[in-house]
Amino acid sequence: MTAIATDSVHQDNSYSHLPNKLARAANGIDYAYRDTGPNAGGGVPLVLFQHFRGNLDSWDPALIDALAAARRVVTFDNAGVGGSSGTTPDTVEQMAHDAIAFIAAMDFAQVDLLGFSIGSFVAQQVALTRPGIVRRLILASAAPQGAAGMHGWAADVIGAVGTPQTSPEEYIGVFFARSPASRQAGQEALRRMYARTQDRDTATSWATREAQYDAVCTWGIPNHALLQRLGCLQMPVFVANGDSDPMILPHYSYLLAGLIPQASVKIYPDAAHGFLFQHHADFAADVEAFLREPG
Repeated sequence: MTAIATDSVHQDNSYSHLPNKLARAANGIDYAYRDTGPNAGGGVPLVLFQHFRGNLDSWDPALIDALAAARRVVTFDNAGVGGSSGTTPDTVEQMAHDAIAFIAAMDFAQVDLLGFSIGSFVAQQVALTRPGIVRRLILASAAPQGAAGMHGWAADVIGAVGTPQTSPEEYIGVFFARSPASRQAGQEALRRMYARTQDRDTATSWATREAQYDAVCTWGIPNHALLQRLGCLQMPVFVANGDSDPMILPHYSYLLAGLIPQASVKIYPDAAHGFLFQHHADFAADVEAFLREPG
């Protein structure tokens, strides 16, 4: 692995102050990533896969800091996304191969994966393609490939998060529920995400948006046979979502859990696509408990 710090040394290890680094992989891609937690020198790391159009700064620092309280956590931009080089592929399968290349570049023999939204699609494909490297799998706001009703997102959803310029109000409208409490949580999460004013990650491009949405639509072409692939997964899997997610409906969480032999599911109340930011403390505690389970 070739890791290059692209930032000065910061005052602490909170996610908001982590340096941006680059890892050169065998596929020729330089992957932008951040690395935090008490076990930055060993142990099974938790690698996070980001949502549609998201980059390193689209993670809520409160969530990352809570997850990193007990273990090493690595966030990264997949090929062509944000600060990583290359071109964003238009299939989940190629995104998974690119993610595997990043994991190899980091010299990780085995990882725990947390995939969020489109990142959960990629995480599923990584676990199917290279099961030996995935110890445990967390799927947040997720759906299986081939599920009916996932061929593209509803017009109001893609109209909010898929336009060239999106607003905080549109983001909150999809990632958080309609209640005052959830919307307040959304405003607080955005403040945390934008608190970092220097050395922010490169914004994702329109080409990335187009490629990722092509991948989402292809993943969502109804195909009952593809659902059966998930029976191959033998590692423990934790599936989670918010009860009011308009982007990936909660019933897909139950579908996933029913298809995966060792899966458990939790739906968080008064929350939407960004439930893991709204309920960051509870979700991080649930993830830590899951990762510590024997077996």
